[in-house]
Amino acid sequence: MIGGPFTPEQVSQKLATEMDRMENHGIQYWPVFLLESGEHVGCCGLRPYQPEERIPELGYHLRRAFWGKGLAVEASRAVIAYAFDTLGCAALFAGHHPDNAVSKKVLLKLGFRYLEDVWHEPIQRMEPTYLLRCAAASQLST
Repeated sequence: MIGGPFTPEQVSQKLATEMDRMENHGIQYWPVFLLESGEHVGCCGLRPYQPEERIPELGYHLRRAFWGKGLAVEASRAVIAYAFDTLGCAALFAGHHPDNAVSKKVLLKLGFRYLEDVWHEPIQRMEPTYLLRCAAASQLST
């Protein structure tokens, strides 16, 4: 849903981008591993969206073998708590591929509210977007 497979050069560029985000913004997409086996599941984290308003973008990307196990929700809840409790974010922005109905369900379960469809250049399509305000996140049950 996000492109790929990626060339080694594209992977290197993505890694450099994440390192730059961490260096300059204190946020990035962090790797996610299963506690019981240490197996790499995917990644989840934040990227700059509207830094002047303290609104980063939440994102998660899981390997197909780990879809449907609740891991996107679990990892996202940890990132949401970090964003609001540690970073003091005002809100979180998110979007999903328009064909990915499961990601829509994940965002709604996390308390995000639909904003609008916007053009997303990497996929060359309109993408649904969502916002989660800090007060809404604190009302979610675990």
